[in-house]
Amino acid sequence: QVQLVESGGGLVQPGGSLRVSCAASGVSFRLNAMGWYRQAPGKQREFVAGISRGDTTNNADSVKGRFTISRDNAKNTVYLQMNSLKPEDTAVYYCNIGGPNGYWGQGTQVTVSS
Repeated sequence: QVQLVESGGGLVQPGGSLRVSCAASGVSFRLNAMGWYRQAPGKQREFVAGISRGDTTNNADSVKGRFTISRDNAKNTVYLQMNSLKPEDTAVYYCNIGGPNGYWGQGTQVTVSS
């Protein structure tokens, strides 16, 4: 079955950087678009960034210029490089395949705090 496993979250100071990863299995990874979403306490889950199977990317306005999504089809892995992190980026970050009605990972916590 489809499995998505996120890793790389943690605690980082404002202005710092972090890279989260998502390893996929049970799916033809290179044929699928991938996405990152996040959910902060008390808020709805929101789209962060997406990458098509042709490597076209799009980002939410809130993270443009700071976050970069990329993929490595040889490793069945999608990455989210997060720079210039702000406290409002604190959330559980989820990997997704297939859109909101598709498959989700278990999430990885990212906390931005001094």
